[in-house]
Amino acid sequence: MGKAYWVSCYREIKDTEKYASYIKLAIPAITAGGGVFLARDVAAFAYEYGLKDRTIIIEFPDLDSARATHDGEAYRAALEALGDGAVRDIRLVEGA
Repeated sequence: MGKAYWVSCYREIKDTEKYASYIKLAIPAITAGGGVFLARDVAAFAYEYGLKDRTIIIEFPDLDSARATHDGEAYRAALEALGDGAVRDIRLVEGA
C-alpha cells in the first residue's frame, strides 16, 4: 500500500477562536497518526473552477493511517472544538 494524502480546503473560517482551538488539538492528533504537513497556505494560483482558499496537504504512510487518524478519538476532539467555526471539505487520496 502506498502513501496517502489528506487534502483540506477551507471555503471560510467563520470563527477564528474555534479555529484556533481546533488547530491546537488537530496538529498533535494528525502528527501522532503519522501525518506530515506538506503545505498549509492559501493557494497561490487557482485554475479552471478552482478557488484560492486555504489548502492543507498532509502526507500519511498509507490510507489506513489517514482514515484511522481522521476517525480517531484525538481528532474527534479537534472536530468538536471546531464545531461550526469553518466551512471546508476534506479528501483522502491514495498516492500514485
